Amino acid sequence: MSQDFSHDTISISRRIKAPREWVFSAWEDPQARSIWGPPSKDESIEFLENDFREGGLDVHLCGQKSDLRFRVETHYYEIRRPQRLLFTERVTMDSSSLSVSLVSVEIRKIGSVTELEVTIQIASLAGSGMIEGTRNGWQRALSNLTAYLEARKVEAE
Repeated sequence: MSQDFSHDTISISRRIKAPREWVFSAWEDPQARSIWGPPSKDESIEFLENDFREGGLDVHLCGQKSDLRFRVETHYYEIRRPQRLLFTERVTMDSSSLSVSLVSVEIRKIGSVTELEVTIQIASLAGSGMIEGTRNGWQRALSNLTAYLEARKVEAE
């Protein structure tokens, strides 16, 4: 096995003080994803294609605002509103595959909050640094999602 090949399972949970439908809609809407998806203020996401449906394909570029070097292709396999998403993500740079992931998103109502559980099964073709970058990126993005939705809820009240 090549030293560049590695794999892992990443599980991230968040409890969000917002309705479950809002959490689901934030995944569906590319404008919302462009707000909460970038891990930091210095990064950006630009959607080239958006086809959020079973069998659909999203394509976006991401990275530093001045250098959107990563291309992400998302293929949707199951969309169950408002409780579940199942999709794959392939990340490339300059036509070279960096990683392929199977991502499951579970959205559960627990009392007055929504529990979000994201599981990413990643195979990296670029070493363990790609896995750590994926883990950190998803953790930050889901923290951004939580802040985005909780601020929206406060505005609505």
